[in-house]
Amino acid sequence: MSISTPPPLATIEEGIPREAARRRNNRTTKIRGYRPGFWVYAGLGIVILSAVFPYYWSFLIGSGDSSTINDPNMSWIPGGNFIANATSVMNDPAVNFWPALWNSIYSSTLIAAAVVITSTLAGWAFAKLRFPGSKALLVFVVATMAVPMQLGVVPLYILFADLGWTGQIGAIIIPALTSAFGVFWMTQYLQQSVPDELIEAARVDGASMIRTFWVVGVTAARPAAAMLFLFTFVGAWNNFFWPFIVLDRQNPTLPVALSLLQSNYFVDYSVVLAGVLLSTIPLLILFAFAGKQLVSGIMAGAVKG
Repeated sequence: MSISTPPPLATIEEGIPREAARRRNNRTTKIRGYRPGFWVYAGLGIVILSAVFPYYWSFLIGSGDSSTINDPNMSWIPGGNFIANATSVMNDPAVNFWPALWNSIYSSTLIAAAVVITSTLAGWAFAKLRFPGSKALLVFVVATMAVPMQLGVVPLYILFADLGWTGQIGAIIIPALTSAFGVFWMTQYLQQSVPDELIEAARVDGASMIRTFWVVGVTAARPAAAMLFLFTFVGAWNNFFWPFIVLDRQNPTLPVALSLLQSNYFVDYSVVLAGVLLSTIPLLILFAFAGKQLVSGIMAGAVKG
């Protein structure tokens, strides 16, 4: 009687992308015969216009002067003052635009990377490892999403004040290194996308648990991890409440710095909206380069393999 030998680990690693591609092709084949009609395109057009209009309106005001927003006969053709308004934002000594931009890039990237790493590790443990109390612990982690951050602001601020970290960028990085949503998302994704047979084959082939996680889990989790990184980066970039409390004017993030533009008695909304558009440019660049991974991650999580 012949004893079948398990496939080598390299074969398993090469087979994961092929299996994922085969499943995506099967899903594509199922919907390929569907032809969207007029109302589908009309609905998509309305959604696109609704999403683009706030940016256009902000650019319209940002390219004018201080009287543009109050002009009842305002033209819907952008003016020529956007560069001047953007320059005034970047050169305003009260805003500290460039240090604030670096703080936002640095903190958002570090937070997003840390959330992806911790969420993938925890998601792998909850999805594929068996240990006592795993289900109850996962329920507890998910339940923490129901607790608003505002309830913990006072003790958190007291803690960082005692540590002497108020006014430092680390005060907004440390509390955001983990994410309950990220753990839940990666747990659900890994449960659906990684068959137990692949893990058993890797273990029989002599791979340790860390090696199995790196070869099987990380390879399968790339689309979901990309989506989680993008959403976490955007959330950290736009976060205003906690940075506004714990940081000072000498070391702000970009949303906190831009809020100083409207702290005077007179608010020039053309300059304010020019600054708001400047703060969205890095996000638009990020989505332009990583949009494909975002769509792949959302579709992979929305359709069970």
